[in-house]
Amino acid sequence: MKYLPVFLNIKNEPCLVIGGGDIAQRKVRSLLRAGAKVTVLSPDLSPDLKILLDQGAIIYHEALFTPEALQGFKLVISSTNQRQVNESVASSAKALGIPVNVVDCPDLCSFIFPALIDRSPIILAISTGGASPILARVLRSRLESLIPYRYGRLAGLAERARERVKKAIPDSASRRRFWEETLQGGLQDLILTGQDQKAEEEFDRLLETACQPAKSSTTGFVSLVGAGPGDPELLTLKALRVLQEADVIVHDRLVSEAILRLGRTDAERIDVGKAMSRHTLPQEDINRLLVSLAKKGERVVRLKGGDPFIFGRGGEEIETLREEGIPFQIVPGVTAASGCASYAGIPLTHRDYAQSVAFVTGHSRDGGGHQVDWQSFVNPQQTLVVYMGLQAFPAIRDALIQHGANPDCPAAIIEEGTTPSQRVVVGSLETLYDQATIACIQSPALIIIGDVVTLHSKLSWFD
Repeated sequence: MKYLPVFLNIKNEPCLVIGGGDIAQRKVRSLLRAGAKVTVLSPDLSPDLKILLDQGAIIYHEALFTPEALQGFKLVISSTNQRQVNESVASSAKALGIPVNVVDCPDLCSFIFPALIDRSPIILAISTGGASPILARVLRSRLESLIPYRYGRLAGLAERARERVKKAIPDSASRRRFWEETLQGGLQDLILTGQDQKAEEEFDRLLETACQPAKSSTTGFVSLVGAGPGDPELLTLKALRVLQEADVIVHDRLVSEAILRLGRTDAERIDVGKAMSRHTLPQEDINRLLVSLAKKGERVVRLKGGDPFIFGRGGEEIETLREEGIPFQIVPGVTAASGCASYAGIPLTHRDYAQSVAFVTGHSRDGGGHQVDWQSFVNPQQTLVVYMGLQAFPAIRDALIQHGANPDCPAAIIEEGTTPSQRVVVGSLETLYDQATIACIQSPALIIIGDVVTLHSKLSWFD
């Protein structure tokens, strides 16, 4: 290990920055965020540093560096572009026992600045020991996506309650278990979804439960998560985090194995998927399953293809959760219309072809599809997207043509969109079903009807 990673407390401590340019300004702001009293030594100041000076945030000495300037400071940063000055700063600071950083000169430093992920009071630092600061920033960007912005609020709640918990649970082993269970449970989800007041109330309940376990029970948490149209990289960052925290993953048939593998290896996986008229579980039983799992204290992810609120029956499931008093959250996903159309090179709207877009399901609650008012979808300036419409497409086609749709209107069907198995068949409203039959297209498949389909040959990019 080339450097010892430490965190310095410089709150209200005098720190000196030598140099007045843009790099110095960035270091000054870092020191200010840590609560330091910052002095800048330089013949001139950048515009941003002048603003900080006018605001009274920094002290400024208009001068060149001399070793005497270091007296009284606890930490020194040199950000000049003059090697001789930087060497003088480094040697003088080290002689006085003052930690010194010389920007872009790791050989002169007694400490270096890591790439930071700030979720105060949680701070994560990433360093390559000066070997490649760019690589450290790349790693930071990847980790940033995995650590929610509001995570610091969870730490803040724990900090405020620390003494109270210590008094309520004197035994250290029991106290550790309480914190482990509490900080990874439904309380975390309440904080991360901005429900701070409910989180405080839930914490009080959990603490009371820990003190009187025989008189209370633990309720879990359900996250209704959109898995997107197929490509695992189309998962939202929040969906990925929630999936990796789940105890149980209740998923549909259309959720790919690649996405399921993103969950914890020890998480229970329950397939409740539906394939046409073959139902693994009726919807009412799925609703009851979610309630039952949550009442056992499980962190449940209900993983649905696409977006749970677009033909995903998400509304029905959360109605049941609400009635049973189960806490939940909704994590939207990329819906099939958006994802599959994009991967097929078919823009759903285009100012020269379509000024609106409509989504419709190919079958209704009873599976017949006859409840749809097809007349309202006959519009040459509108793109029509049909979900789950492969088997019912002959009836859909006939209904649209009967109500005035042009039989020659361009149409496309996309099989397993956004995945390596994606296939696109293009034809007309009248011919598409026969072409799809010849091509042996199977579900899952999405149908797009409208003039925008003509752009597929020009804009297709995903093979």
